[in-house]
Amino acid sequence: MKKTKTKRIHTWDYLKLIGVPDMPARLSPFDPGYDPVTLISHLEQSAHLISCLKISMACWQVADERSTIQKIKAARRLKIPVCTGGGPFEIAVQFGKLPEFLDLCAGLGVTRIEAGEGFTDMPLKPEYVIRLASTRGLEVQFEIGKKHEGAFKKDVVEELIDQGKRWLGAGAVQIVVEARESAQGIGAFDDKGQLNAKVADRFANGFGHERAVFEAPNKASQFALLNHFGPQVYLSNVRVEEILRVEIYRRGLHSDAFEHENLRPKGPGRN
Repeated sequence: MKKTKTKRIHTWDYLKLIGVPDMPARLSPFDPGYDPVTLISHLEQSAHLISCLKISMACWQVADERSTIQKIKAARRLKIPVCTGGGPFEIAVQFGKLPEFLDLCAGLGVTRIEAGEGFTDMPLKPEYVIRLASTRGLEVQFEIGKKHEGAFKKDVVEELIDQGKRWLGAGAVQIVVEARESAQGIGAFDDKGQLNAKVADRFANGFGHERAVFEAPNKASQFALLNHFGPQVYLSNVRVEEILRVEIYRRGLHSDAFEHENLRPKGPGRN
């Protein structure tokens, strides 16, 4: 049988053929302490899908600094902004060492720091923090919500929206909605891990989809937020090995996502 000559079609060409639109990166995965080879391999595979890489918790502060620098340089080479997690910021504030912490971050080459008061009280005004950061060439994002006080109640939501708007008004680039590692009994998720859509909507409407970032540390939280908001939602705290799974779901290429009209590809000629 004579072999049929085939035309070379690239993956991105095929996705356009079935109606998957081009999308800006709306995913902020986190590095809880991967080895450089593993992390860099994932970044090279998925750089076009990543809006910001978070080097999370304080792991980067106790790792060999050469490894941390290697990872940050790789991300910057791939044009991926790098953000530190909020915990080290809170500790620096509590010990009166915020300027030194910011010097450390700037010296390592990170792009952005995350401010917050998840397990401490924050006595500093947003304008002061952002001024200190900006003089060192650093952006700031702010995380709303306490880590140990459970899911957000109605009255707390309004307070958090007001707090987030103060940070945005002072120059913060995004507001992150807390969900920790479980997305259960915290933030917009109830004790069973179910998304409280009304709470999530309040944050999205209060900050706008370009400024609101929802932590989504596991499959259930990731899919729930994408089902509810559609592909425009910014997700954070996704493990690097789950980037591609989240992004095929965002594009309606996952079997479960295909059932949702707001995620399913529109079909030929409609991308």
